[in-house]
Amino acid sequence: MDEGFNVTYIILGGHVEVEKYRYLYFVIILTVYFLIISCNSTIVCLIWTHRNLHEPMYILIGALLINSVLWSTVIYPKLLIDFLSEEQTISYPACVLQFHMFYSLGGSEFLLLAAMAYDRYVSICKPLQYPTIMSKSTISILLILAWTLPASQLAIPAELIANTQLCSFTIRNIFCNNTLYKLQCIITTAQTIRDMVILVNVALMPVFFILFTYIRILRISYRSSREVRKKAAQTCLPHLIVLTNFSCLCVFDVITVRLDSDFPKTLRLIMTLQLIMYHPLLNPIMYGLKMKEISKHLKRLFTRGKQC
Repeated sequence: MDEGFNVTYIILGGHVEVEKYRYLYFVIILTVYFLIISCNSTIVCLIWTHRNLHEPMYILIGALLINSVLWSTVIYPKLLIDFLSEEQTISYPACVLQFHMFYSLGGSEFLLLAAMAYDRYVSICKPLQYPTIMSKSTISILLILAWTLPASQLAIPAELIANTQLCSFTIRNIFCNNTLYKLQCIITTAQTIRDMVILVNVALMPVFFILFTYIRILRISYRSSREVRKKAAQTCLPHLIVLTNFSCLCVFDVITVRLDSDFPKTLRLIMTLQLIMYHPLLNPIMYGLKMKEISKHLKRLFTRGKQC
């Protein structure tokens, strides 16, 4: 590639033997993307069409599933194109945009999970005040904040990255994540501090808030009746499993930049695929099968389909 091409385009160097397995990769990723869209959309449609699911808890679940589809759409279409292309490249502005959208929607995931934890806390710990506290206006505000706060905070580093000088034009990944920083000639202390503050705001603080609310829920449930404990387990366990899974994958995403040279290329690819494949599929499984009301509507839907 000539110098002018390298200035404009970034090489995605995380692919492994694309020439040999391109069609296998394409079929697998296309199948997973179809499953992500269909599974998440099915539950969102159920929540939309059934009035008994028009409650704050289910509305927040629907928002989380929509976020999963958007998060996957940031990655999968470009990934499918790359598998069928001779060269796996992306223009630098598009790479910065993908970086921004990937982490913005990732931050929205944490904030939506925090909103769901707050909803469960009010429901179990303050049941008489629940209709007043978790009103339609409250839910609307929580959803707006969940999608705008991460996007607005990450717009600053994205803008700075877009205008920075590059000393490398190859990233060791299959899409543009924080490995984008490895392309920069210099990473300043101020930049590192700013990014740490953003990480605390969009990820660590929501996680700490979730853990705090669930500790309170567990303490109150332990002192309450068996019925209250059962309700707490049914509604809180799926959230904790999703949170744990997503947090572990995000920790890997951060660590790979710090230990860039220590990760074999194949292992990096496998872990990256787990990040983008398992989590968007885990959400509809957990909330579709573990949430009693959604599970009942799903059973009716598939029973009706078999009868037809």
